[in-house]
Amino acid sequence: MKRQKQRHKHKESFSVLLIPNTGGKSRQFHVSRFSFRLGVGVLGVILLAVAGAAAWTGFQFTRQENVRRQMTQQKETIETLEAQMQALEQEKGTLLAELETMQNETVPDAENTGEEGTEAETESAPEKDTSVPRRYPYTGISTVLSDYSAEQPYLSLNTNLDGNVVATGDGMVVTVESDDTYAHIIEVEHNNGYKSRYMCRQEAQTQIQAGAQVQAGDILLTVLTDDTQLDYQILFEEEAIDPLTVFEAKG
Repeated sequence: MKRQKQRHKHKESFSVLLIPNTGGKSRQFHVSRFSFRLGVGVLGVILLAVAGAAAWTGFQFTRQENVRRQMTQQKETIETLEAQMQALEQEKGTLLAELETMQNETVPDAENTGEEGTEAETESAPEKDTSVPRRYPYTGISTVLSDYSAEQPYLSLNTNLDGNVVATGDGMVVTVESDDTYAHIIEVEHNNGYKSRYMCRQEAQTQIQAGAQVQAGDILLTVLTDDTQLDYQILFEEEAIDPLTVFEAKG
């Protein structure tokens, strides 16, 4: 029979020798490989924890410094704005004081000259000459059938029941008559060489008589039917002229 050789396993270990520098007795410790590795691992974990704590502390410190710096900048900005607001308030007060002084200086002059100025303006403003036939000859809604021309020396209007034929300026009625073409012819003589003539083709109610004084806007004829044709003519020094050159048409 063959003998089986027994193999002896040797455990690896580390020896630690402590030699005091005072001449005392030296000591030797034996540490197994597993214990050594375990110690190194624990030491590494401790070092990592210390490093992490240091990094976290540094991060927190940096963050606090940034927050503190931002707060300082905001405080400085607020102080600057407050100073600007105070300066604006002072400037506002100065301007108000100057304005009040100017008003106090000008008010007496206005009180002394106000009435005179009003009278002067009233005197200088020219009064409108209502004798010139500027007014539109009809008070209601009308349609222009045909404009003034050399062949037709008058303005032809189509009128309805919603208005009246009125004097276009102050003057005296010199003619109230009719002919084969017009049922009503009224002529008003104005100042400054103007005459106005109102010629109605359909029946209407006459509201005026020859010799009467009329003012601009007084009713001459009351329209009785729709689609009544009114031919309006203006004469200046006995010559027919375009009515649109004298008044503003609003019909």
